[in-house]
Amino acid sequence: MRVVLKGIHKVKRRLANGETKVHCYAWRGGPAIHAQPGAPDFVREYHDAHASLRQPRAGTFMTIVAQYKAAPEFTGLAASTRRAYLAYIKLIEDEFGDLPVAALADRRVRGEFKAWRDLFAETPRKADYAWTTLARIMSFAKDRGIIATNPCERGGRLYVADRRDKIWTEQDIAAVLAIAFSEIQPALVLALWSGQRQGDLLRLPWSAYENPYIRLRQSKGGRRVAMPAGAPLRTLLDITERRGPLILTNTLGRPWTSDGFRT
Repeated sequence: MRVVLKGIHKVKRRLANGETKVHCYAWRGGPAIHAQPGAPDFVREYHDAHASLRQPRAGTFMTIVAQYKAAPEFTGLAASTRRAYLAYIKLIEDEFGDLPVAALADRRVRGEFKAWRDLFAETPRKADYAWTTLARIMSFAKDRGIIATNPCERGGRLYVADRRDKIWTEQDIAAVLAIAFSEIQPALVLALWSGQRQGDLLRLPWSAYENPYIRLRQSKGGRRVAMPAGAPLRTLLDITERRGPLILTNTLGRPWTSDGFRT
């Protein structure tokens, strides 16, 4: 059976006797493979080299990162969340992978971590996400007894959101309700009085409304919630015809945009 080995780097060298010899390496810049191509030992040396590459050096921060990525705290996250974390974990591995675990007990290491975060200060949200990821790994290590304290606790944030231009006043809400179609009114009032995510509200069936409560399972975390429905919301829902989902889609068959859910 033919085995395809990816990433092998081949270098041709001319010997003193004029012959040309091909040297093979597990990857560019990697260890040499001394066995002949096609031989079983060639495949073994190749896999041994890659296995050693994946093994973090004992006593380094990379061992903590490897444990975290294999733990339920990480594997239990949603796939999209794991992908987002992995981008920042790669930054952490590149910068601190060879940091001795013993150095995490030195109070000065927090300053090193903060200096690294500040490298991304021009993109404050990226800086905050990088710090949050590092803090989560440290929290995991502390919880597992690997370190005594988390040097990334209460790190603060660089990004400050200003959503003042997105806040609807009572006059704005009244103006919309005065001219809105019957499908928009429950959507707006339900969003105002529930504070739930747009996706969760769009999935609500009418059976979720049991006066005076609205019951739902939140998509993030799977938590069941029973929310008291305020008087204005109950009044509107009680006079609305119960057909289809509690919030209808527009005439084009697409969900209403997030603008209809700003509060």
